[in-house]
Amino acid sequence: MLKLKYAIATAFGTLALAAVATTVMSIPAYAVDNIENADAPDLTAVKAKIEAKDYKGALEDLRGLAEDTQQADVYNLLGFTLRKTGDYKTALTYYTKALEMQPDHKAAREYLGELYVETGDMPKAKEQLAALEKLCPQGCEEREDLEKAIDTKVTK
Repeated sequence: MLKLKYAIATAFGTLALAAVATTVMSIPAYAVDNIENADAPDLTAVKAKIEAKDYKGALEDLRGLAEDTQQADVYNLLGFTLRKTGDYKTALTYYTKALEMQPDHKAAREYLGELYVETGDMPKAKEQLAALEKLCPQGCEEREDLEKAIDTKVTK
């Protein structure tokens, strides 16, 4: 009798596992990344040039990419590279474009805030910090970096 109960329990357990497996396998898999960024161009080479402070080379690549695609990451890096070359006015234009396309773009918020720090517009820099505080209330690298930039400028 005990063997029969064990056999029935095993059979029900197997059926339950099969039902769960079938259900799980029928659920579509979604990428963790934003769906909007699925068609983003590969920016690895551009980021390497920026890391090497080859802003002229990065600008050439980014301008070509911007002609082919309208994408927030491209505009953000264009803004960053232009800011690093001292072209604040054009950098502002590209940061604005990036944020129009993707208002929650943390890097664009950080870099725009840093542009405001560099140009002495601390109220606007703090506006970007406030936006980052809302986007990542638990903290994030972009928020911390902008906080440091503001603190450094304020204490100098």
